[in-house]
Amino acid sequence: MNAITVIKLGGSLIVPRFSEDGGINVPFLRAFRRLILAEMKKGTTFVVVAGGGRTNRAYNLAAKSIARVQNADLDWIGIYATRLNAYLLGAIFQGHVYPWVIDGEPSRARVMQMRTSRKKLFLAAGWLPGCSTDDDTVKLAEIFGAQELIKAGDVPFVYEKDPDVFPHARAFREISWQDYKRIIPATWEPRLSTPFDPVATRRAEKLGLTVKILDGRNLKNLKNALEKKPFEGTVIQ
Repeated sequence: MNAITVIKLGGSLIVPRFSEDGGINVPFLRAFRRLILAEMKKGTTFVVVAGGGRTNRAYNLAAKSIARVQNADLDWIGIYATRLNAYLLGAIFQGHVYPWVIDGEPSRARVMQMRTSRKKLFLAAGWLPGCSTDDDTVKLAEIFGAQELIKAGDVPFVYEKDPDVFPHARAFREISWQDYKRIIPATWEPRLSTPFDPVATRRAEKLGLTVKILDGRNLKNLKNALEKKPFEGTVIQ
């Protein structure tokens, strides 16, 4: 079997703004499609997990502005936003993708069955409340047997502090899981903005997983990371 590359594709790349026209980044998706198809022709097999991004944020904020909403309900809104984005990806990769979006934890037997198909692309979305799709991505990396995953979002590095608040915050090229845990919150809450969520962090550290954090809008840089070449971003391990 071909080696698996696991990508968490940030929803902010798919839908960078939420607006009347949908806010979908069609040029990015067209270029991302070309990149993935080209890499598949070289023999790479992909698992791509869609995030909820701006769609999730807009719906969460709307719900909270109207009523007191429980965190689990906000998480479920986010889960369905990720599923919407995953099915959009499924539509644009039609004919190249396994015809089932993974929206719950698959058994190892199911994964083995999927991998015997001729498809080299598998799509996934959110599963259950209590974490972001970062944690689902880590679980899939474990089940599919990947040693690393790539998180492609709209943040180029892990920073010591929020760079939007502290413009001169130091960026890390490499950081250990132990040190990374010191700069993020210890618990998850809906719409938490961290490079990698705390639930996923604990699981990835336990597995000894390597995570590459990078700005997915730079597709040349993403290509370098996919091909294990030097890239601009942060390696957590």
